[in-house]
Amino acid sequence: MILLLASLAAALEPVVTVAEPGAQLVGDMAEGVAATPMSSAVRLLLMLTGMSFIPAMLVVMTPFVRFVVVFSMLRQALGLQQSPPNQVIVGLSLFLSLMVMQPTLDTAWAAGVDPYLSGTMPIESALPAALDPMREFMLNNTRRSDMATIIEVAQIPIPGSLDELPTSCIVSAYVLSELKTAFITVVYVFVPFLVIDLVVSSVLVGMGMMMLPPVVISLPFKLIIFVLMDGWALLVRDLAAGVVR
Repeated sequence: MILLLASLAAALEPVVTVAEPGAQLVGDMAEGVAATPMSSAVRLLLMLTGMSFIPAMLVVMTPFVRFVVVFSMLRQALGLQQSPPNQVIVGLSLFLSLMVMQPTLDTAWAAGVDPYLSGTMPIESALPAALDPMREFMLNNTRRSDMATIIEVAQIPIPGSLDELPTSCIVSAYVLSELKTAFITVVYVFVPFLVIDLVVSSVLVGMGMMMLPPVVISLPFKLIIFVLMDGWALLVRDLAAGVVR
């Protein structure tokens, strides 16, 4: 993603055409003026097209899916409707993902982006160099069963090594693994709160209070327990510890 932004910024640099002296001066200047708007338009189109892929890359190539799914389901397990709001959940998931990915992003910057910006490496070599740390990160956090599923769905021959896998297959398998990890974590989060709901419902039925919604009584107890056990810190620590950096 960083290399994509750098290349897009470089693509917006104006094209300067220097006319050679001589009889072809007017013709060369006319060609340079005519070529500049076309080149700028193409580069602007490439920039806009590339920027449209940045949000998708941020979602599927980082642990963002893991964080946002677990936090959203935690809100439902607690019985809360819109608290914390979606903006808070997405923002927290984004910055936690960037924090976890910081070593990988630093490696990608040093391997591909920095040499490209300094002019010592062309874009054709800088892009694979910056992408290799991201591929390694995703492979380290991908279950082999999910990778086998993606290879079967893609109908490609089994490669001799992981380096031969297409990036699209790696990203797809990584997202499947992140979804599976998130749902496994959600099960552990839901069970304690489900037990509280069942106990409160049983007590209300035994007392004959059939018209009182159980969630009204269980919500304060779930919040108290979650706060006393420092649930947010435990959950974030567990999710971040599960990421292989």
